[in-house]
Amino acid sequence: MFSAMPKNAPRIAIVVPCYNEQEVLPMSNKTLSDLLSDMITGGLISDNSYILYVDDGSRDNTWRIIESIIAGNSHAEGIKLAANAGHQNALIAGLETAADHCDAAISIDADLQDDILAIPRMVEKFREGYEIVYGVRNSRESDSWFKRESAQGFYRIMRHLGVKSVYNHADFRLMSAAALKDFLQYDERNMFIRGIIPGLGRTQTSVYYDRKPRTAGESKYPLKKMINFAVDGITSFSVRPVRMVFFFGIGFLLVALGIFIYVMTRYFEGETIEGWTSLMLSIWFCTGVILMSLGVIGEYIGKIYTEVKHRPRYSIEKSTITQRKK
Repeated sequence: MFSAMPKNAPRIAIVVPCYNEQEVLPMSNKTLSDLLSDMITGGLISDNSYILYVDDGSRDNTWRIIESIIAGNSHAEGIKLAANAGHQNALIAGLETAADHCDAAISIDADLQDDILAIPRMVEKFREGYEIVYGVRNSRESDSWFKRESAQGFYRIMRHLGVKSVYNHADFRLMSAAALKDFLQYDERNMFIRGIIPGLGRTQTSVYYDRKPRTAGESKYPLKKMINFAVDGITSFSVRPVRMVFFFGIGFLLVALGIFIYVMTRYFEGETIEGWTSLMLSIWFCTGVILMSLGVIGEYIGKIYTEVKHRPRYSIEKSTITQRKK
């Protein structure tokens, strides 16, 4: 399947965050294990490459399935987080664990909607000298209209805010061990991985693929989590929303000045001023803007509060990973 590359075949760790994935995990493991075996046989990667499953505090039988997979597969390892830490923190836990046990790590979600056949192409790019290889979707035709439009809007906002990001790229990527160590120096709790990695520098490229529909289980990114993810991404990289609040304030000050001049003019002309409805609407509107502005500022204060506590992002309850020969 792959051209033989017997010299200096790299150790690859495939990091798979898992949260309540009992329905899809056995099938995903077989698919990934077959691919890993083909790449090892073809000489594309070394024999001590492996799959690292990260159980993000699942409430179902995900960890038991991971343990059974490890028992029957010498190319599988697992770590179990003590509690649900969230997808991004689970991913960081896997990457941090794998960093000292691989030449490069590839992250992919357990549902395998991202095309695993892009993985050999990522490794080939790595062998050509690229240290970061993004898996990028060819299109979003498989998404609903709302998800497609909201994603495009999010990327446009991020570009407007000056955040480097790769359009149509999620968390399917390869990173060299050196790039991983650079990334792991970022220890903030409000971590937006997709914005940090493009700013690491190093040699970067992309491979393209068609995303598949989920075959089993439920999506782990419902609307609420998507909104929280977008807010985290925006607030972790830019203070422009706070600056916009300031300019809103100036705008309303100018409007208030115009209304004051109008009122005083009518007053000195001896005309009765009517407009209780418009007054009430103005009060409610201004109150809404004030509360929204306080909410934006409060979001940033909340992030500061989280950061200064400097609590750990995750806690590992169990780990099966062993020291692997370089």
